[in-house]
Formats: sequence, C-alpha cells, structure tokens
Amino acid sequence: MFVGKYNNSIDGKNRLIVPVKFRDELRGKCIMAKSLDRCLTIYTLDEWKKFVDKLDTLPDSNPVSRRVRRHFHSSAAECDIDKQGRLTIPQELREYAGITKELITIGSNRVIEVWSRENWEAELDPQTGELMDASEAAEGLEVYGF
Repeated sequence: MFVGKYNNSIDGKNRLIVPVKFRDELRGKCIMAKSLDRCLTIYTLDEWKKFVDKLDTLPDSNPVSRRVRRHFHSSAAECDIDKQGRLTIPQELREYAGITKELITIGSNRVIEVWSRENWEAELDPQTGELMDASEAAEGLEVYGF
C-alpha cells in the first residue's frame, strides 16, 4: 500500500528519486502512465495488469471506450528503478504533467501519483491550502456509502 506525500524534484537527466517507502513494493520495475488528472500514475506490474484487464472489458464498439484504452496504453512506459532508487520520466509524460523540476509524489493506496508542484498547488483550495475540507470529505464518503 502506498501512502504519504513527498516533495521532490527531477535531476538533470529527468530522473525521479522514488521515495524509499515505495521502492520495495515496486521491486525494481513499474509502469508509468498518464492519469485522468494532469499528473502521472506509477503502477506496480501487478496493479497495471489488473488495470488493463479492466480496460479490456470496455466494449470495442464504443468509440469513447476505444479512446480511453488508447489514452492509457499509448502513454504507458515500463520503467526500471536503478540502485539509487531513480527512474527516468519519459519526455511525453513530463510534458503531459507539466513537470519541469519540482514535483509532489503521493501514495494513493494501490498506485503512486506524480504531480508537478504547480499542478498540485492548483488543486488546493487557495483559502485553506487543502484538497478539501472535512465536510466535503464527509459528503463525498456518504455518496459512496461510507
């Protein structure tokens, strides 16, 4: 399980240092792909397999389904994590997420999200600096039966 938020940056070779707490679960290899938001998602190989198996259940006859599959499959990159815990973020993915230097790495249970600092801060409430307040969170949980 991936949890926590880490401030980070990419080096001159466009490498991200994967937070130490995430490295064991990734086992030296992962899949990085575009997310639905302007960030990147890092999957373990097992989680990627589960995800694409679900994508494969979408109907081929539906043009939106085909575009959704293409969105994820065409952007996916298999990444090796070196002995120093670094992985290279491909140029197309850096551009999509707006990553130039500073970034935020977030554990999101089964996956890791990688955000440019600017895109992450744009998600935050300008008044509170939080993603959502407690009542918004409670309402969101209630909708899903929590």
